Amino acid sequence: MADDQKQAQFLPFHAINEFMRPDFRGEVVRSALQAVEASSENRGRLDQLTRKHVSVPGFRNSAKAPLGLRVKPIGEAFEKSPQLVAAILSAWAAARPELASRVHQLLTERGWTILPLEVERARLPGFLTHWPKGEDFEILVQAYQAAFPEAVESSDEISLMVVWISDRLPYDVDENDAQ
Repeated sequence: MADDQKQAQFLPFHAINEFMRPDFRGEVVRSALQAVEASSENRGRLDQLTRKHVSVPGFRNSAKAPLGLRVKPIGEAFEKSPQLVAAILSAWAAARPELASRVHQLLTERGWTILPLEVERARLPGFLTHWPKGEDFEILVQAYQAAFPEAVESSDEISLMVVWISDRLPYDVDENDAQ
């Protein structure tokens, strides 16, 4: 392939598990499920994926199981199903519009090339593999906390939103300062 033709490389959404602690993954799943139950947005797709990928003992339809019984099996399926990861992260992010907006603003100001906030990232094939040189989660969390000192989000939440909004995992570090 010629140098002037670049092809995007994607990692499947469930590759994010390599960057998440199991306890935080459980928090994200629980939070996303609570958000979906509070509003019907994203519910149909998540219920469909739950029925397909999750088994809750005693329930023919796993999506009908109480939230407390679904968290652990959905967390386990989260490690294997890219579609389920996309649906969970989409619901999780939709429940945090202020964090999403702030992270989008921060990354744009830092020169990252990212999609508009309104784009449904769950429809993408996965995460891009290229990460801007000189950026890591610690630097981005510190920049976020400096830009928004009143913010109460944890470093894990900020880091996850950076991954979701940028649609990137720090797999390959770019030679350019920002991409």
